[in-house]
Amino acid sequence: MNHIEKIKIVNYKCFKGTFILPINDGVNIIVGNNESGKTTILEAIHLALSGILNGKYLKNELSQYIFNKEIENEYIESLKTTNPIPPPHILIEIYFSGDQLPLFEGDGNSERKKASGISLKIEFDLDDYQEDYEELLKTEDVKTIPIEFYKITWMSFARDIVSIKSIPIKSVLIDSTSTRFQNGSDVYISKIIRDNLSIKEIVDLSQAYRKLKELFMDDKSIKSLNEKITNATDISSKLIEISVDLSVKNSWETSLMTYFDNIPFHQIGMGEQCLVKTNLALAHRKTKESNLILIEEPENHLSHTKLNQFINSIRNKCEGKQIIITTHSNFVANKLGLEHLILLNNQNQMPLKSLSKETYEYFEKLPGYETLRILLCKKVVLVEGPSDELIIQRAYMDRNDGKLPIENEIDVISVRGLSFKRFLEIAKIIKKPMAVVTDNDGDYNKNIKEKYSDYFCVDTILISASNNINLKTLEPQIANANNKNLKTLCEILELNVNSYNEENLISEYMQKKENKTDCALKIFNSENTICYPDYINNVIEWCNE
Repeated sequence: MNHIEKIKIVNYKCFKGTFILPINDGVNIIVGNNESGKTTILEAIHLALSGILNGKYLKNELSQYIFNKEIENEYIESLKTTNPIPPPHILIEIYFSGDQLPLFEGDGNSERKKASGISLKIEFDLDDYQEDYEELLKTEDVKTIPIEFYKITWMSFARDIVSIKSIPIKSVLIDSTSTRFQNGSDVYISKIIRDNLSIKEIVDLSQAYRKLKELFMDDKSIKSLNEKITNATDISSKLIEISVDLSVKNSWETSLMTYFDNIPFHQIGMGEQCLVKTNLALAHRKTKESNLILIEEPENHLSHTKLNQFINSIRNKCEGKQIIITTHSNFVANKLGLEHLILLNNQNQMPLKSLSKETYEYFEKLPGYETLRILLCKKVVLVEGPSDELIIQRAYMDRNDGKLPIENEIDVISVRGLSFKRFLEIAKIIKKPMAVVTDNDGDYNKNIKEKYSDYFCVDTILISASNNINLKTLEPQIANANNKNLKTLCEILELNVNSYNEENLISEYMQKKENKTDCALKIFNSENTICYPDYINNVIEWCNE
């Protein structure tokens, strides 16, 4: 089966510079936060394979807004200097893998290496517009990319011009977050239906549509109406009449309506539309064409049962198909398999299966929730248990006008201490800001310095623990930090100040298994504030940077 091996995106929308994404030949699940580039990846793949952007051909949608904003700003600012940089370009390269691809094989790609694929480039037309561009710079204050001087080059790696028909991989983009209509007909379902029809079936449908026009024109009421229009106007000597549009080849696509149980397709629920489009695409059986299905956030508009139905359709019918799905849903990720998961963060990508064997197996056994949580926030704070989580949350609130960390996109996640390194392995690769708040357990060198030696030098990672080995865990740390105001701490913990008048007595009480979470909860809910250990204050400062 012919399939996509990797995609390279340069300066397109949120991707500044070069972004490369290897793709599996079966199911791919891309997970990332908002604005991480998930939608842009699907859009770029579909654009390079079909020449279509937002349901229209690229030449009709070409604007400066598809360029990366930072790249555009750098270009505009350079025009104010003595050394202006050339107008920026956009490049989307799709690398193919499979059989019978000699027409697409060559070194006409940015890597200048022999490969099979296609290249879509949007660039300044130096040959035709250099003089006009230079005159523009002399006479006007250029504030946007002069898109009128650009050209679109769509070629194979063999340096031959390509067309939609010649490209061996056909893509279907299914976006459940929105629906695009073209004269009442959804453009995506029209394309899916068209792709499922043989040439003879398309001809038969076009002829049937033409006969419909003839019947329409022969209707007495239409004849009468057209006579009235002709007699009432003097704008032309030519015949003016109302008819059915047949001016465009396959015009049935934009005029005929798809119905489900006698209800127009665009009137059924968005979730049902997603299911219908996906099942139609999965049912595609043209033997000479590979099928790539791109699905944007299928969990939108789908109930839990419908989502389960959707996932089962993909799992049962995906043989021979390459599927790329973007999602925020841990349910989707788990059901379709973590081995297909690609984590995306700030133009850094990492297939989950590229982790060490032990780490991959660890996340494979988890419900998946924590895996996605570390992606869907700006910063992550890992703690050892519920008591630590409550104290960190309250410490943050005391420094941020009562706001919880999550309100500022900082997620505090409670994991077992032995699992910290599993999460840190991911954070290091995708450069996710992550802090670990942990106990020294009486041996700082062994339990902190040696254990996390691979992460102390990573800019995006903070390992925070006290080096006071006499204060092994959170509870004695809190008691020690408040040793000058034990009365307030006793009041918060609802302890008799006369009975608990020493630091060690309060510490011992808080450390008891049955008291740990209860004490932390009382501190979290208290109207009074406490003092926090330095290693906790350090994490709060890191959160606020």
